[in-house]
Amino acid sequence: MDQPGSRSQLGYTRGSSAKALLAQTIGEVFDQTVALYPEGEALVVRHQSLRYTWRQLAEAVDLHARALLALGLKTGDRLGVWAPNCAQWCISQFASAKLGVILVNINPAYRVSELEYVLKQSGCQWLVCAGAFKASDYHAMLQALAPELAEQSIGHLQSERLPELRGVISLDSQPPTGFLPWSQLAALGAAVTPGQLAERQSSLRFDQPVNIQYTSGTTGFPKGATLSHHNILNNGYMVGESLGLTAGDRLVIPVPLYHCFGMVMGNLGCMTHGSTMIYPNDAFDPLLTLKAVAEEKATALYGVPTMFIALLDQPQRDDFDLSSLRTGIMAGATCPIEVMRRVINEMHMAEVQIAYGMTETSPVSLQTGPSDELELRVTTVGRTQPQLESKIIDEAGNLVPRGAVGELCTRGYSVMLGYWNNPKGTADAIDPDGWMHTGDLATMDEQGYVCVVGRNKDMIIRGGENIYPRELEEFFFTHPAVADVQVIGIPCSRYGEEIVAWIKLHPGHSASEQGLQDWCKERIAHFKTPRHFKFVEEFPMTVTGKVQKFRMREISIEELRGKQS
Repeated sequence: MDQPGSRSQLGYTRGSSAKALLAQTIGEVFDQTVALYPEGEALVVRHQSLRYTWRQLAEAVDLHARALLALGLKTGDRLGVWAPNCAQWCISQFASAKLGVILVNINPAYRVSELEYVLKQSGCQWLVCAGAFKASDYHAMLQALAPELAEQSIGHLQSERLPELRGVISLDSQPPTGFLPWSQLAALGAAVTPGQLAERQSSLRFDQPVNIQYTSGTTGFPKGATLSHHNILNNGYMVGESLGLTAGDRLVIPVPLYHCFGMVMGNLGCMTHGSTMIYPNDAFDPLLTLKAVAEEKATALYGVPTMFIALLDQPQRDDFDLSSLRTGIMAGATCPIEVMRRVINEMHMAEVQIAYGMTETSPVSLQTGPSDELELRVTTVGRTQPQLESKIIDEAGNLVPRGAVGELCTRGYSVMLGYWNNPKGTADAIDPDGWMHTGDLATMDEQGYVCVVGRNKDMIIRGGENIYPRELEEFFFTHPAVADVQVIGIPCSRYGEEIVAWIKLHPGHSASEQGLQDWCKERIAHFKTPRHFKFVEEFPMTVTGKVQKFRMREISIEELRGKQS
């Protein structure tokens, strides 16, 4: 809420200081929750038919942590997780936190080049991976990157392309030679005493790094936002406080755990309140999500707007009793007012809230409240979260008046430690006064509600995934036929935005839309593959030679409308 003062007529607010920040590590708060609610249900993983009370989850987490100790992981070492939503993801998250090992979230849709980049850039010592997911064969991709896996003893990998990686833990029961099966971790953990784990845990500080999350890079390479216990533990806690979570709440989490939405707002939001985490499937499925809500008598549900649209339009929705729901969060993109109205009326989510943020701010910095008017929940992204500050500035860095457009900035406990091994990127994002510059254009009204009106970067948000055109443009330049490329986003009713690539070919070369899509399929994540291609001799330009992306959008929208009519 706004604090009184002379700045009240300018674009600045400070959130409430009534709720104190937690000055603890994730492991300490986890153990407190286990002590408070040992027989309460902690985790339900429906597609794996697994259920854990907090006591049972603690046993699994501690045994896994002891196994990681046996593998030689030290405080500050990096453990990658490359898997869809599953129990082992959650267990790895809490186990690594207890050791001060930095968890590296790896997008399950990554292909070989993207995987290689994040493993090398983060310096992962160990990786937990699924065997396969959808069309991706994880084992085969890792074997292509590190053929030495099959030749060297487990835990002693010396790979030419991945010099810091020591080994890979596979979730498959019978993985290829060189992979350590997850099932063998229990025996490794048994060789390490609980006292050794307690000694490591007690040596940690809450401001140490605990997580690296990669964001699509505007310079062509993803950047690893480095987050501390203090960052993400408190953000999950504050989100849960706004939702009014208690030990009696049951939250369905169909969003991916590799995003902050799943692992911070979901897992840590539940853990700090003793609430139940429910994973309906390994990836989003509207029918399985509805079934989980009804059968688990869920009280809360998360999703991006496209997920809620799919749930509302699911043909069997009326077969499920959703009356147990009361709250949840819609985030990741602007919510259409009709969708919000239907979620409240048809899904019983009277207290559903909107949240805004970015990976670099752990993620949530603004949030609506449970009693906010419907119009505020669809036209704004709420007010500044407790213990944080927001400001809106002009190009000179000065505060703008209420109602005026400027760049939105955030300061406070949630701002990342920095980009991993990237001091220049960090300095470009966080100014000397500690403000994180979001790159989003916004206004602030008299009550402190913020409305995001645009982006000063050309980021595309497709189905909740942030896609930066520059990264894709750099990628297309590696195709032998492509002389020049410009990538834009155009509106799409299903995903919010779709990707269009304008391609200029080298003389004497040819390419087709299908051929380029097939080429993308083996090299980049599916959600980054353009839906449409336009082959041109030149791009719309200003007289000074700057590409006019707004004009490209107008042309693409008009041409595609003509094709569909």
